[in-house]
Amino acid sequence: MNYTRHRILVTGAVAFSTALSVVIGLRLSGYGVPLSLLLACCLSCLATFSSLLFRLIRAMATTTHRCTRPGCDFRVSLAHTDAAENRRWQEIAAHHPHRTA
Repeated sequence: MNYTRHRILVTGAVAFSTALSVVIGLRLSGYGVPLSLLLACCLSCLATFSSLLFRLIRAMATTTHRCTRPGCDFRVSLAHTDAAENRRWQEIAAHHPHRTA
């Protein structure tokens, strides 16, 4: 994932999280919720939604290579690598020294 696309996704995630938190705050304000409690609720929603979306963005940019041997739990997760580095780690994951039981 290139840097410009990553910045656009992060900016969109922050904007979406903010908008969703404001909507929740506006709906709660109709019930007479005190301002301090309203602010705490909106900020916690903002933090939660942003964290979730940042994790999804990070997951989209991550490639995972696993060992091909059944039962082996060796894996390598890479983010923001070029094709050569990606291929090198793919070969390492396929040919790593297997554990003997």
